[in-house]
Order: sequence, then C-alpha cells, then structure tokens
Amino acid sequence: MKKSVLACLFATAMLSLSAHAADKIRMGVVVKVGGNAWFNAMEAGIKSEAAKRGIDAWQVGPTSADPALQVRAIEDLIAQKVDVIGVVPNDARVLEPVLKRAHDAGIKVIVHESPDQKYADWDFEMVDATQHGINHMVALAQCMKEKGDYAVYVGSLTVPLHQKWADAAINYQKEHYPNMHLVGDKFGVGESLDDSIRTTNDLMSKDANLKGILAIGSQGPIGAGRAVLNRGKTDDICVFGPFSPGQGASLVKAGAIKGGFIWNPMVAGEVFVRIAEKLEKGEKITDGMTIEGMGKVKVDEATHTILGNETESLDKANLPKLVKMGL
Repeated sequence: MKKSVLACLFATAMLSLSAHAADKIRMGVVVKVGGNAWFNAMEAGIKSEAAKRGIDAWQVGPTSADPALQVRAIEDLIAQKVDVIGVVPNDARVLEPVLKRAHDAGIKVIVHESPDQKYADWDFEMVDATQHGINHMVALAQCMKEKGDYAVYVGSLTVPLHQKWADAAINYQKEHYPNMHLVGDKFGVGESLDDSIRTTNDLMSKDANLKGILAIGSQGPIGAGRAVLNRGKTDDICVFGPFSPGQGASLVKAGAIKGGFIWNPMVAGEVFVRIAEKLEKGEKITDGMTIEGMGKVKVDEATHTILGNETESLDKANLPKLVKMGL
C-alpha cells in the first residue's frame, strides 16, 4: 500500500512539474544580424531578464543583414510553436507575410525599431524617433559650424525607423541650417562596416567640401570613422551617429567619431522580455505607465507603438561609463 501511495505521489509531482514546464513562456527574438557588439549586448539583456522572470527566451542572429534570413528564422520559431516572437526587422515589408502567419498561429509579435509594422502586437521604441533624429542633427551642425556638405547613412533603405530618424534630421537641417547641404540621397550602408568605409572613401574623394556624416546603423559610424581616421581628416569631417560604445571608443578618443546618442541595447533586450510577459499575462499597456528601462511611456494604441525617452550620450565624457557596463 505504501509503495502504491509513494508511486502515486511521485506521479502527481512529475505531472505538476511537467505542467509547470509547459506553462513557461517561450520566446525567440530575431535581430538584424548576429555577432556584432550591439546585438551581443541585446542578447545578454534578453538572457538575464528571462532568467530573472523564469521565461525561456533566446536570440537568433542571422549571419548577414538579409531580410530573407530573418524570414527563415521566424518560420522556424513558428514551427517551434513559441508563445512570443520578437523581431528587429531589416525590411518591414518583406516580413509582413511571415508575421501574418505567426499572428494567425496565435503567436504574439513584438517588434523593435519598426514603427507601423503590420501584424505586430506592439512596436517599442526606446526614444521618440523624430527627437532622436533632431538631437543628432543639432550636434552635427554645431560641429560643422552650420555650413558645408554632409551625407546621411542608414542601416538599410527599407528600415522604417532609420528612415524616420534620418528624415527628421534632414528636415530640421533644411529649416534651421540653410548653409548646410545634403550630398545625394540617403546611403543604405549603415549595417555593413565594409560598405560604410567604401562609401566614406568615395565621398571624401569626390567632395572637397564634405564636412559631416550622420551615420545611422550599428556599423555606419564605425566605418565612417575608420575611413576619416585613415585619411587624416579627423579635424575636417564630423562623424555623428549611434554605435556600440566598446566598438567605437578608440575612434572617439582619436577624434574620428565626434559623438552620438543611443539607448542601451542590453536594456532593450530586457524590455523585449518584460513586454512579452505582460502580453502573456494579459496585462494592458497604457499611456503614462512606467516600464522599467523605458521610464514613463507614451502609448499610441492606434499604431500599437510604445515610446520611451531614455538615451545616453556617446561623447568622450560619458563613453567610459558605457564601456565599463560592457556595451
């Protein structure tokens, strides 16, 4: 009898453990590209926050910034029947069909850096896009003494958020700095180190009046800074843009990158997990609420957008603090 009771208790305990495991939220986050410092920091944030909250979450980093690779990664997550899919899109439109399949399968979708993304439950932005672009233009204009030619890089011509940042910066320049002139159109090279270096070298060779580069994309400022440093143009050309502090620290110290503004990608990874947990628990996300890592947020329910307002300056004074954090 005792053996029978013990067996019964053991079986009940195993069933309870199994049920608990089955209830554990499972989330995969697909980023633009794997292996660079920015998304390595994001992955650390995802892992640490997931462990803290008892969530099974991981990051998938494609080998290149190719939208087709993101589609495949999302298809794989759908096949795994995860509860939540997070994405930092390379091409918002290319992802629409696969995100629709995720949505139709009952999987919640959270995107980052992709305003107005179709088939997403929420897009979260660590800072308002328009203000972020303006902040960079003001800094660039001050460095250029409000005159001369400048170029703008974006990670890709199909990344909506990069377009918003760039357009806000360009529009602000046109209104406030008439003696500055945009060279050509936006260059979609900011996620490739080699392309950013090559484009900067071409621009320096062709335009003697080039005085500034606003480089958006994780590798844009790094590539532009390296090219400017190699040409001995650190006193002539101002490079501004968001970049990973550890990767760009030596270029800032050398004066090849003058600065920029970022949010902490590690915190963005944590926010992915926090929002996922809220969605799975059925908690409402409302205007004015506080989300850890984003502060008091603005919420647009019509566009499913959550806006924070916390950034870090990438100047010589603040950079050592960020590097020390492992960014």
